[in-house]
Amino acid sequence: MRLALDQAHNAWLLGEVPVGAVLVREGRVIATGYNRPIGDSDPTAHAEIVALRQGAALAGNYRLPGCTLYVTLEPCAMCAMALLHARVQRVVFGARDPKTGAAGSVIDLFAESRLNHHCQLSAEVEAQACAALLQEFFRARRRQSRPDRDADASEPGGIRR
Repeated sequence: MRLALDQAHNAWLLGEVPVGAVLVREGRVIATGYNRPIGDSDPTAHAEIVALRQGAALAGNYRLPGCTLYVTLEPCAMCAMALLHARVQRVVFGARDPKTGAAGSVIDLFAESRLNHHCQLSAEVEAQACAALLQEFFRARRRQSRPDRDADASEPGGIRR
């Protein structure tokens, strides 16, 4: 997960939402990816998809059995289905995504019994570090968009908006 967090930092450096992914087979990293839909003008360029594309190209096969994908944020529906179609064996994710998470937060596509492939899931691995990175990114983005607001002002409950 530490490598996935490094990939997430790469996304942040490019102004993208900091999500990173690492694809591993037999203990070896075979592909990495980070969010880049803005820079690539590609709505499908999520970290998971970028890593899957790279891994499939290197493997010479669109299926990636025996692989584990580590990703800093719970996959969305698009990414969950791509992981299932690629026949990835295991998905390990960090922070939950209460708005678009498709591994149990909003919907659980990985548990859908009608689908013909299922991935093993490990949730909330390094969740605090993954969530903190995303929170700091959006905090910094809000500060940039509203420079006239006091940066130290907090709303009730300590949640900064």
